Amino acid sequence: MKKFIFTLAVMLFGLVAEAKQKPNLIFIMVDDAGYGDFSCFGQEKFVTPSIDRMATKGMKFTQHYSGSTVCAPTRCCLMNGVHTGHSYVRGNREVQPEGQSPIPADLVTIPKLLQKAGYTTGMFGKWGLGAPGSTGDPVNQGWDEFYGYNCQRQAHTYYPKHLWHNDEKIPMDGQTYSHDLIHEQSLKFIRDNAKRPFFAYLPITIPHAAMQCPEEDVAPFRKKFSQFEDKIGKYSHGTRVRNPVASFAGMMTRMDRGVGEVLDLLHELKIADNTLVLFTSDNGPHYEGGHQPGFFNSNGPLKGHKRDLYEGGIRVPLIAYWPGAVKAGSVSDHICAHWDLMPTLCDLAGIGTPKHSDGISYVPTLTGSKQKKHDYLYWEFHSYGNTQAIRMGDWKAIRLKVKNNPDAPIHLFNLAQDIGETKNIADLHPEVVKSIAPLFKSARVESENFPLYAKPKQK
Repeated sequence: MKKFIFTLAVMLFGLVAEAKQKPNLIFIMVDDAGYGDFSCFGQEKFVTPSIDRMATKGMKFTQHYSGSTVCAPTRCCLMNGVHTGHSYVRGNREVQPEGQSPIPADLVTIPKLLQKAGYTTGMFGKWGLGAPGSTGDPVNQGWDEFYGYNCQRQAHTYYPKHLWHNDEKIPMDGQTYSHDLIHEQSLKFIRDNAKRPFFAYLPITIPHAAMQCPEEDVAPFRKKFSQFEDKIGKYSHGTRVRNPVASFAGMMTRMDRGVGEVLDLLHELKIADNTLVLFTSDNGPHYEGGHQPGFFNSNGPLKGHKRDLYEGGIRVPLIAYWPGAVKAGSVSDHICAHWDLMPTLCDLAGIGTPKHSDGISYVPTLTGSKQKKHDYLYWEFHSYGNTQAIRMGDWKAIRLKVKNNPDAPIHLFNLAQDIGETKNIADLHPEVVKSIAPLFKSARVESENFPLYAKPKQK
């Protein structure tokens, strides 16, 4: 009997130990910040000390890509673990009176998978994948707790009339900065779940337009960027912001401080060594609301911005912070994308990756092991005549305005030699074009909701 009790105790101890080893997961994604918008990636007009801290004490990825070049499809790719050739949502599409085209109820999402693996799941920020009460409502997609904006359009002001807490509409006075409220709720979630495995998804709205920020963070930059003081940034909801350039720097400062508070809280709760924090952006920088990405060199050496499939529209920072697990000050040139998040988190949670996923876990890169690589990455963008892009090794191929020209020519760039995509060298490398060309068709499946090509005109 004693032997049985001892054996049982050992087994129970083992199960408890195994549970404790399962890491907490935090994914922070800012909105419309470019590759060069952080001082650890070259920003010189302002500093981001908390993001820099993550890079100094963690790993910086230099060749990471977003799911798309605009909000909703990026979020769908992220949550479902697929690229835009397979995603349910491939463009921004609104429903009235509030919300975006909903993802289906049976879509496999990261929070659903992690719930089954024993994680408590929380999302704090901007959703954009289904209106309140729809199949895509966060409460129907695996989130134990949701606080923030359901609708992307509602998120075009930081002083909204309401936010959502789960399925409850929270009235706002129009005077409270939404980012601060959402941030407070994310910290509370981490505190409340510190003793159990949790997944916190923080899709921060900053620095998406409108360029609004409390004066305490804007004031230091008004003097620094006084040449823009007579400029008025206009955006939706009737917003008018004086010196939107100073406001952008203030917004990034406020966001960075909040990231630092997340990191500090993990250490305060003594769970930092068992928590992976990932930081990224949803796409490249925007030109909206008076923002001037050229002044800030927001895309660094990259060509293009938000709504482009050139590197500036889709290459975004990725930083991994996990004290004791990820080598401090390390830099990786592993080519990866947002759809790799699903297999990565599944790997860490000890569960299998769904077969539908286009992603590859980058846990081996994080831990210094041999990393499997993508054969290629694929994107399609459903606007401005529709665009396709493929990254294969050092090669980048783009087809423009394919909606009315399914056989549009391929533009080819060698990113190792020409990161700014300045010279189309398709004519010099016909063998490369020939190898990539079939992928523009085979990498994707047609979407009824988001057709890539226009219907042929009836004769």
